[in-house]
Amino acid sequence: MFYVGLDVHTTQITVCVLKNNGKVHKRWTVRELKQLIETLSKLTEPFQVCFEASCNYGWLSEALKKVALRVVVAHPGQLRLIFRSHKKNDRNDAEKLAKLLYVDQLPEVHVPPADVRAWRELVTFRKRTIEKRTRAKNGIRALLRSLGIKAPTRPGLWTKAGMQWLKELTFEQSLLAIKRDILVQEIDFLTTQVQRLETELKKFSRDNPAVFQLQSIPGVGLRTAETMVAFIDDPHRFKSSKQVGAYFGLVPTQDQSSDKNRLGHITRQGSAAARAMLTEAAWQAIRRSATVRAYFERIQRDDPARKKIALVATSHYLSRVMWAMLKHGTLWKEAVPAVSA
Repeated sequence: MFYVGLDVHTTQITVCVLKNNGKVHKRWTVRELKQLIETLSKLTEPFQVCFEASCNYGWLSEALKKVALRVVVAHPGQLRLIFRSHKKNDRNDAEKLAKLLYVDQLPEVHVPPADVRAWRELVTFRKRTIEKRTRAKNGIRALLRSLGIKAPTRPGLWTKAGMQWLKELTFEQSLLAIKRDILVQEIDFLTTQVQRLETELKKFSRDNPAVFQLQSIPGVGLRTAETMVAFIDDPHRFKSSKQVGAYFGLVPTQDQSSDKNRLGHITRQGSAAARAMLTEAAWQAIRRSATVRAYFERIQRDDPARKKIALVATSHYLSRVMWAMLKHGTLWKEAVPAVSA
């Protein structure tokens, strides 16, 4: 059995092969994946291969599975903790990966199927498209504010009637009208893009029972449900609910020494799109669910200064609940009875 470590870059891939006794068998460098597959195919024994996760980890993993007995994708953040070195180069990195694979001590990451990876990409792309539209809308608001023009509240500025008012608005300076026209065109274009993205996402998740499960939580809509299902993927890959919170970056940073334990801001690891959707869902769930509202109020302790802390904690709570529902195939159940007004 050979153990292969790869240090992957866009311009080259450095390879280190260890023999069954842990000694270096061979090293080489290739420029393309095709060359890598060809050279690995010529190894005289079955082999395992590992590399550090990057933006193309899914595609590379699938390509290597065609020739390798086992493919391991390593967690880059945890790797830095395992081997810190003042002498870092591609050859050393490839050899260290191969050695960790040899002793079976690699911090492995989950590689979702190709369709799930594409689903995640579209979910994230929708969020970024909405952010672009929000920046354009803020540009419009800033323009109106700079001229002392008050936007209508009924109907709202972003309704059809509000946008028509904006398009017909006259400016003394023609240059400002050009800015308005370009921003309005950008908003219209991005709105069309968002609608197309949401239509395709709805088609993809329409028959997914897991998405239906999560929508049973008060305040959790289709967009949040599909985002969480896409990023959790296989709920059984998490050993506990604590790992789910850490995966979404909702746990605090920690600096503990002796009897002192300092907790800082959340780690913000994982998907920013998923965290944003969880936060929006938490606000809605606080309003609609007695159980979630009771959890929020318990964390807040009637202290306005703890409102943000309580919201993040509630988002963390929802992520754990969603994971448990997906793992056990259950629907939402209220644990606290609603209090009638």
